[in-house]
Amino acid sequence: MIITGTGTGVGKTIAAAALGWAWQQPVLKPLQTGADDDAGVVEKFTGIAGDVYRRYPDPLAPNLAAKRAEMPQADRESVGQWISDFRAQHGICLVEGAGGLLVRLGTDARGRDFSALDLAKDLGEKLVVVTSTGLGSLNMAELTVRTAESAGVEVAGLVGGSVPEEPDLATQLNMQELPRVTGKNLWFSLPEGIGSCAPEEFRKRVDKLGVPAFHSVAGLPLMGL
Repeated sequence: MIITGTGTGVGKTIAAAALGWAWQQPVLKPLQTGADDDAGVVEKFTGIAGDVYRRYPDPLAPNLAAKRAEMPQADRESVGQWISDFRAQHGICLVEGAGGLLVRLGTDARGRDFSALDLAKDLGEKLVVVTSTGLGSLNMAELTVRTAESAGVEVAGLVGGSVPEEPDLATQLNMQELPRVTGKNLWFSLPEGIGSCAPEEFRKRVDKLGVPAFHSVAGLPLMGL
């Protein structure tokens, strides 16, 4: 599955760590920008090593970060092959995109931009959409799901990126409305601040979130795992 978000800063990396721990899968980060180390964060919380295909120094969309650093654009076919090769060697894995669904990651062989949506189509993968939960979240979540599914890519479910201990009225109502407006189940929501926990505490808290079993959301037979 490919983990995408309704935008930047919605909690995608911590959601990826939660899913990686619950499902005991490595998480790949094809393109990392800026000083962040999302793959390192996930490994710290899960104890499961992933990998990064390419890093760019500036905290921008990968295509712009590559251009600014005068580095080669990520190649669509090469990124897809890198993911496929890792999966063939290690089995099932998760992939964390960059920012939102249509953030430009690089170019294909004809010089055209590609996004996480294009990777999902190339690889035949389902999407997990990490969404904010506060005011304005319904619109962004519905737009993301509709865009994906109009392109023929299935959204397996939603994850709430962060919910305060005492959510305001908009957040309370949004969590009720997200499944209705998107047509997708809200699997769980991450408690605000969970990303600041020590790894052992993080894992204990994730174990209590009710993350669905991987085979049930991926459409795989139980014995096939």
